[in-house]
Amino acid sequence: MIMVYDFGLRLKELRKKKKLSQSQVSARLNITKSSISGYENNIITPSNDIIVKLALLYGVTTDYLLGLDNNESIVISDLTNNQKEIVRLLVNEFKLNNRNANLSK
Repeated sequence: MIMVYDFGLRLKELRKKKKLSQSQVSARLNITKSSISGYENNIITPSNDIIVKLALLYGVTTDYLLGLDNNESIVISDLTNNQKEIVRLLVNEFKLNNRNANLSK
């Protein structure tokens, strides 16, 4: 089965998840609203520079944006060191729980 990736749909979903309008995104990236609409409707393709800016704005990797990776990520660069450590501990706990659940199957 061939899976078709929809770049524009992913962009639109990420924008809505952040509760941003196309106008707000265009203002933050200093590009036109029609460009954002064009990206979301797969009419135009953003430049590499804009793809990087979109990934940073939405807190995802460029690979995720481009459909090369479907794993969502958590951006922790804006957190304090204490908050980062809590996130690391939680991730390790989830991994351990997942590993134990797989062993008990």
